[in-house]
Amino acid sequence: MGQTDSWDGVRAVVAGFGVSGFAAADNLTHLGASVTVLDENPVGKEEQAELLGVLGADVRLGPGTTAALPADLDHVDVVVTSPGWRPDSPLLVQARERGIPVWGEVELAWRLRHPDHDTPWLAVTGTNGKTTTVQMLDAILRAAGLRSVAAGNVGLPLVEAVMDPVPHDVLAVELSSFQLHYTDSMSAQSAAVLNVAEDHLDWYPSMTEYAADKGRVFERVQRACVYNVADPTTEQLVRDAEVVEGARAIGITLGMPQPGMLGLVEGLLVDRAFIEERSTSAAELCTVDDLPSPAPHVVFNALAAAALARAHGVSQQAVRDGLRGFSLDGHRIAVVAEQDGITWVDDSKATNPHAALSSLRAYDPVVWVAGGLAKGARFDDLVASVRDRLRGAVLLGRDADVVAEALSRHAPDVPVIRVGTDETGADDEHGPMGRVVEAAASLAQPGDTVLLAPGCASMDQFAHYGARGDAFAAAVRAHLGG
Repeated sequence: MGQTDSWDGVRAVVAGFGVSGFAAADNLTHLGASVTVLDENPVGKEEQAELLGVLGADVRLGPGTTAALPADLDHVDVVVTSPGWRPDSPLLVQARERGIPVWGEVELAWRLRHPDHDTPWLAVTGTNGKTTTVQMLDAILRAAGLRSVAAGNVGLPLVEAVMDPVPHDVLAVELSSFQLHYTDSMSAQSAAVLNVAEDHLDWYPSMTEYAADKGRVFERVQRACVYNVADPTTEQLVRDAEVVEGARAIGITLGMPQPGMLGLVEGLLVDRAFIEERSTSAAELCTVDDLPSPAPHVVFNALAAAALARAHGVSQQAVRDGLRGFSLDGHRIAVVAEQDGITWVDDSKATNPHAALSSLRAYDPVVWVAGGLAKGARFDDLVASVRDRLRGAVLLGRDADVVAEALSRHAPDVPVIRVGTDETGADDEHGPMGRVVEAAASLAQPGDTVLLAPGCASMDQFAHYGARGDAFAAAVRAHLGG
């Protein structure tokens, strides 16, 4: 069923009332469906619940509301789940046992596309770099004069994007593995898997299932499947996918690109995939100096964004103009301060070991600030890869021991300072970050970078990674005298 079909009489249960859940419930109600919304946590959702209630939805918030499908509903035609809900959640298990379709908001959005303007989706997933790549892609598309929007896991909810009365020319779509898990019919024009590394192993039983969900983005791709030459898993996901006949595999590399790839040549980002003479030459897209940072993972993200844009038919000039005007979001390798030969960098967005590794590889020598919620991930490979770069490490958070154990195994000579949360005397208005910064300053020498790249989620001590980065920056400025 699409947005032009009649939804009268369709009974939908929306499981979860976050950003995507609200968008799904709002638009299904607008289309005429009978909508029941369920969420265990009512905090901060009262106003939206009241609004949907006025529009005709039945919003049920509070403990116990999601334990099972509502017993007072005579039937349910579809369950739309928020992406964070695990497949073994009792309500979703019950729905499947009854033969009720379970869609994510992405699946719903795909089905709600308007038949008269089939806006293409350029989709991006991966363990790290998704948001930056999608934002770069959106900037390039806009530089080409296209009506684009960043949507999905970043920016506008996809349902809102496809229901916009003024159709977009193209959508730059970020998709998480959770979103992809509940997606069955999406057919992106082109898609990229940037990397697959340990993450969310508190959600997935193994890396195999996690990678498989990432690979769903390649299913039914129409033009280009973009993979990471340095990550064989991403190439295998392309090989395993059922794509539309004629779709191409496009490699991204930070080295010299082969035909059919984008890569680097002497500081230039070049295209050997979307030009006729690709067997003998390359098209210059921009220089590394045009980018907001020369860090390798930023360069890689730019190449991936360029690949998707070029697959859509965007010019070399638009790629250059879009990337030249692009700036990174906060808490992504952001320089907080430089003083006495020491650079302080906030990369709080590095919430898993793979992201932290990318950040650490951009600096040498480094005083590494790490720790938080590890989400089941291990740090042995990371530490083994960067031990020669490490001046020292400062650890905080609930799973600091996980990082400390990896350091003791693979970098026993690197000094480590563990900052607890129950110490007294050294604390200030910056909380544990005040002690973290003091500890890092005691280890750093002129020429060093103090890098907050935690490799862990933040919710053990902070509301989100942004709050963690803000606390770090404030503590650094206080330490340096403002």
